[in-house]
Amino acid sequence: MLKKDKRGLIVSMIHKFDGMKENINTRENIFVLVDEAHRTTSGKLGNYLMGALPNAKYIGFTGTPIDKTSRGKSTFITFGEDDNPNGYLDKYSIAESIEDGTTVKLHYTLAPNNMKIDKDLLEKEFLGLKESEGISDLEELNKILEKAVNLKNAIKSKNRIKEIAKFIANHFKNNVEPLGYKAFVVGVDREACVLYKEELDKHLPEYYSKVVISKNHNDEEFIKKHYLTEDEEKRIRKDFISPDKDLKILIVTNKLLTGFDAPVLYCMYLDKPMRDHILLQTIARVNRPYEGEQGMKKPSGLIIDFIGIFDKLEKALAFNYEDITGVVEDIQKLKERFVELIKEGREKYLKSLEGLSREKATEKILKDFMDEDKRKEFYGFYEEISKIYNIVSPDEFLRPYLDDIDIFSKIYRILKEAYEPSIKVNREISKKVEELLRKHTIQSKINVKGDLKIYEIDENTLKKLEESKASDVEKVFNLVISIEKLAKKEGENSPYLISIGEKVTNIMDEYKNRQKTTLETLKELEKLTQDIIKAKKEKEELKIDDTQFSIYKLLEQEGVEDVLELSAKFYEIIKKYLHWKESKEQERELKKELLRISKNSKLNKSILDKLKGLYD
Repeated sequence: MLKKDKRGLIVSMIHKFDGMKENINTRENIFVLVDEAHRTTSGKLGNYLMGALPNAKYIGFTGTPIDKTSRGKSTFITFGEDDNPNGYLDKYSIAESIEDGTTVKLHYTLAPNNMKIDKDLLEKEFLGLKESEGISDLEELNKILEKAVNLKNAIKSKNRIKEIAKFIANHFKNNVEPLGYKAFVVGVDREACVLYKEELDKHLPEYYSKVVISKNHNDEEFIKKHYLTEDEEKRIRKDFISPDKDLKILIVTNKLLTGFDAPVLYCMYLDKPMRDHILLQTIARVNRPYEGEQGMKKPSGLIIDFIGIFDKLEKALAFNYEDITGVVEDIQKLKERFVELIKEGREKYLKSLEGLSREKATEKILKDFMDEDKRKEFYGFYEEISKIYNIVSPDEFLRPYLDDIDIFSKIYRILKEAYEPSIKVNREISKKVEELLRKHTIQSKINVKGDLKIYEIDENTLKKLEESKASDVEKVFNLVISIEKLAKKEGENSPYLISIGEKVTNIMDEYKNRQKTTLETLKELEKLTQDIIKAKKEKEELKIDDTQFSIYKLLEQEGVEDVLELSAKFYEIIKKYLHWKESKEQERELKKELLRISKNSKLNKSILDKLKGLYD
């Protein structure tokens, strides 16, 4: 087709160019769109392609453009650095995808020194090799590692694997599992994967982990024991992706390192030398966004490096360094940011609470954060500091700051309960922070309750409130939360409570906007509480069901005479038209019948509108 100068679109694998002669077509208006551009043109097939079409325009598509390579041509040089100094026609960077929420940030930490590989050995047999630069294929990587005999022997040392397996088990139990996430262990080869499985089973339940490896006729029996059928592998992949399944750790070396998306995957224990495209593709397994069962969002992906690759990150990733800086960060930077936030929070939020009693501290918090913008600012602060705590914890580094996290969490809980009662606080506070709140004993100068009391609304409520040590501000929020909880719990069966809940919202809007004083607000809420208690008693005395009672209360508000008799008639008619709220025809018939007993059409419409609103 190229020889005959055929016009149109040709779709081909690059393998078709193998052995092709030079200058098959020398036109300049041929456009070659190359997928996986970081690797497609780097070998001999690429040379054949470009030799066959020497004057064509080449446009490359890639997720990982290689910036430096032993082969002398980076992706940028091949695809037009001369006419585009920036190297790109168009770019969607990892940083942009993080900002958009399509991926999460990656953090890494180096394993303890006694588990890492000797730096000189790693340099000599892997990082320092020209042939290892710019590799973009796992098979190429494995061929290089096969020659690195001393390096592989050091990686698979029996004692080292024992130590690392023990470390992984403890780290997983303390850092990963409490967050509800899962993990990968990446071994240097199939044998290493099986050795890790045998050691991990000594520290974790056997069903926690599975080995996923390809088959090789040279493998020994102890490796073959872990071979999977096609159906078994499919089931394992499915089980791992599901947060509800007990399979929590996959042990891999080649399989699943590209193209396998498991949002619940959070941590990667990396014990295989990698670099460039393969390294970036591999660690990208942990950058998928995920929201857990409690509504907690995955804060980032985490890589624990047992090789020491991330010690020389700029050398290991042969990409434009600007594209990866800030995307893969040392966890040490998180710790530094955490200390900054603690200092800022102490000055901004805690200093004014020192020396106050628990009641006074709670009152001050409720007053100080009445402004919505100020609350949002604190929520943003708390979200960042708790996210870092979740990633870093447990760590000795956190010991001096446990009091601060505890107090910030209690302030957060109080504010959410008081000002955003419809949002479940437990969805916002992670299991790790909850554990801290349960275990930690405050010994600082600041004493905060951490929650607001909820009262059952009955004849003793106001007496209990009066006898409590709570300030008037706290009493306001105690009643608001208590009434709203009752309205939410019983509103479906007692629609009149929903209208009371709406009144509470209106009262609180005026209070937050400082249109009412604390005392005025408290008096109105106490009056609503008395109305609820009175209504409950009245319903019991009248011995009517919830719907009729709601009609009764609505008619009463309209000042109707013979309210009990009329509500019974209204109720009987409404029962005949069960779908009047959805059916226009039924609503018309209902209105006709209501007019027979009540000639006041405005009243009838008002009652129906209010009833519809209550049920909606």
